[in-house]
Amino acid sequence: MRVWASRRWFYLLLIDGEPTENKLALGSKGALRVEVVARGRAAHSAYPQQGESAILKLLEVLNDIRALALPTHLVLGETTCNLGTIAGGVQANVIPDFAKAELMFRIITDVTSIKNLLEQTIAGRAQIHYTFECEPVFLEDLQGFETTVVAFTTDIPLLTNWGRPLLLGPGSILDAHTPHERIAKTELAQAVEIYCQIAKNLLDKAGFV
Repeated sequence: MRVWASRRWFYLLLIDGEPTENKLALGSKGALRVEVVARGRAAHSAYPQQGESAILKLLEVLNDIRALALPTHLVLGETTCNLGTIAGGVQANVIPDFAKAELMFRIITDVTSIKNLLEQTIAGRAQIHYTFECEPVFLEDLQGFETTVVAFTTDIPLLTNWGRPLLLGPGSILDAHTPHERIAKTELAQAVEIYCQIAKNLLDKAGFV
């Protein structure tokens, strides 16, 4: 959305339409995707003393990560950790020499502080690879619109050249990644009205209405 005066741009505004139930989001959590890899030594399962189980190593590390006291924020809430995937070994009669897990942290503080916490906790017992990271985002309020705070990670940090960002869109994030993912037509129509109202309010504030 662009609002202009005469022949020059007066205002450049980006509305990110990700699902916020048509409420204006004041903030969204950041994200840190992590791959944790443990290595061991393969052996026949009848002689476990001859091997070193990568799976058991990994489970110990994951247990310590799950026990972490993660940061909280007055507005954004709690840092959360999802253990999304776990894999390892070749078959039941072999001591596994490889195991890995993928975790997704929804963060409310800077990425670096979470990385430091993880590295101190793992303490060299496994390898750690960071495959995606995004800082939390705080957004401005506009008078007259219902507000919310979202726990998902928005695309806004990747759209830095598109204008001053707002986050507001139809649909619920609770429907995302589920078999019933959808947006109601009534919510789409409502979103159009809200976007128009935002534009009118900004034009009025700038003295063009």
